[in-house]
Amino acid sequence: MNIIINHSSMVPIYEQIVDAVKTQIRKGELKEDENLPSVRMLAKDLKISALTVKKAYDALEEEGFAITIHGKGTYITAANTELLLEEQKKEIEADLEKAVLKARRCGISDEELKNLLELILEG
Repeated sequence: MNIIINHSSMVPIYEQIVDAVKTQIRKGELKEDENLPSVRMLAKDLKISALTVKKAYDALEEEGFAITIHGKGTYITAANTELLLEEQKKEIEADLEKAVLKARRCGISDEELKNLLELILEG
């Protein structure tokens, strides 16, 4: 499992793990009944606290994307990938709305915003 953590991001590390796992489920890289790395193993690989990984796994379990079997590990559960994609799109839309509002507060015109978005998408 490939997870990249951005330590300078404003997004908490456990949420970055949750988002990465959900994305890998949606892309089919993680499948139902697939075993996730142990909490200790992932913590060691990412050089973060085991408590942070545990929090991420607990969140995944709470949202129905994983199940933990004591003594055996944490496994991916069946996921509705279309529902997951819609959830992720809604999160992105909300983030973009915040960015547009901030840009407007800073006096950036809609045309300038459009140009910025095009630059971002190109690069």
